[in-house]
Amino acid sequence: MKHVRVAARCASADTDIRCASSPACVPRAVSLSSLTASPSLPPASMAPLMPKWHLLVLLGLLDSCKTQLVPRSTFAIGSPGRAVTHFSSPGIENTTTLLLSNDNTTLYVGARDSVLSLDVSEPGVMKLRSKVDWSPTAQEVNLCTTKGKNKMDCHNFVRVLQSLNSTHLYACGTFAFSPKCSYMNVETFSDSSVRAQDGQGRCPFDPFHRNTAVTADGELYVGTVENFLGNKPAISRFLSRRGRTDLKLDGSPGWLTDPTFVGSSFIPSEGKVYFFFTETSKEYNFVNDYTVSRVAQVCVNDEGGKLVLQKHWTTFAKAELRCQAGKDLPLNIIQDIFTLPPAEGTPADDTLLYGVFSSQWPMVSGQSAVCRFKLGDIKEVFAGSYYKLNQQDSSRWETPQPSAKIANPGECGMHAAADDKLNFVRSNFLTQRSVTPVGKGPVLVSPDQLYSRIAALRTQAANGRNFTVLFLLTESGFLHKVVLLGKGPHIIEEIQVFQQPQSVKNILLSISKGVVFVASSEGMVQVPVSSCSSYSNCAECVLARDPFCGWDPDRASCVELSTILHGA
Repeated sequence: MKHVRVAARCASADTDIRCASSPACVPRAVSLSSLTASPSLPPASMAPLMPKWHLLVLLGLLDSCKTQLVPRSTFAIGSPGRAVTHFSSPGIENTTTLLLSNDNTTLYVGARDSVLSLDVSEPGVMKLRSKVDWSPTAQEVNLCTTKGKNKMDCHNFVRVLQSLNSTHLYACGTFAFSPKCSYMNVETFSDSSVRAQDGQGRCPFDPFHRNTAVTADGELYVGTVENFLGNKPAISRFLSRRGRTDLKLDGSPGWLTDPTFVGSSFIPSEGKVYFFFTETSKEYNFVNDYTVSRVAQVCVNDEGGKLVLQKHWTTFAKAELRCQAGKDLPLNIIQDIFTLPPAEGTPADDTLLYGVFSSQWPMVSGQSAVCRFKLGDIKEVFAGSYYKLNQQDSSRWETPQPSAKIANPGECGMHAAADDKLNFVRSNFLTQRSVTPVGKGPVLVSPDQLYSRIAALRTQAANGRNFTVLFLLTESGFLHKVVLLGKGPHIIEEIQVFQQPQSVKNILLSISKGVVFVASSEGMVQVPVSSCSSYSNCAECVLARDPFCGWDPDRASCVELSTILHGA
């Protein structure tokens, strides 16, 4: 490993970088004559007498700068300054469901009427290996249209793609408003691998309905709708193993109210699957049709009750996720969620969940925010007090006396509890407290960008400090790369990834490959998490405040930090 020293000035005859605690950062590379040299550093005239620094720069020394929520660099599609890899092929559309193989060499893509296997083994490579055709018959399409559906929506849009083991995937599609699922052998990935079965409850009927799915120990946990009309939501477990029965929510009112599912996450240390969605609130009566964001949980060891809640969840509980800045109107509609595991050596409770939120209120309809939640805080709320659902009037929630509590809703192992306890958790599943974000407010608020998808990673800069980098997909078709600094967020760059706004899209971050995959109806895009070579000089390299990059005077270029640190 090369020895690394960090300095705040570029060893250059015509540029200087400064970042004082009071003035705002200089937004671009500037000439030496227009700046006053920092008193803590040697003047530029001494530069020829100074020893060569192995690394000059970085982010940590610019952390005290005031940040502006404006992208510092913008790259349009086809821009030579930011190389991205595109994949599209005639006849392949709606490439929006993504799954990366365990060895990171194959990207499986759920598309319209097909499942694709793409070779992504090398950087900048995205080639079609094989394609499984999975289309409804003409008769099935005709039946779909006779039910009043648009023919364009009567294809099979693959919306679930999960790995069950080292040899098989599990795929589900809308299949002309009659969902179907199939096991697919990845070793013999071909049309003959499709063995369709009923997918009701595992996949939406409508391709425009959002859903979520995740596997845990080979079992499938899904949040979707169970019927053609789309008005019967469900959180369910399928493919149950070890002789257990499949489970779903009890049919009682109040469990779910017109939800839109946006994500799910299996936390092995908790033995729980968490679901994230919006729904119409019933606990607030000051406004009609008030939408709230929720986190719900179920335990993977749940087996359902013996008599009460038989074949239904005994561990379901839900809480409000509140993303709000001070006394501003809450941003109450969650758009997407990303689970960031804790840093090595830290407890699982430090797991962070980054969510993108927007608002139902017209006066802030163009605003987005990112809020960060901590797993430990979510657990604390679920361990607290609960409302009681009025069984006669499902729109009323009551605050029971503490003495009435005879069971702990959401506690794993409830399936073995007595009937009176199961009846208690059957009507006490909404927490009284909301889950509030770390820092009591958003980490980012954008007044003019609607963000729809998010991914996050943690990386170490040259000064040894850890930084969180967010990748945010905008409704207008750009990917924003944002670093969270001590003084606030800084948008390092924006990269255009598709031409037109997309109603259905997705992103997938591969940390091991150092790329973000962006999926849309227009095709697939592979974007490297960094492109340090696009910074042409030391000034640009420093002011970008990109924790992946550093200036190497030996090479007179801005290079990947991993290259510097590992001497590659």
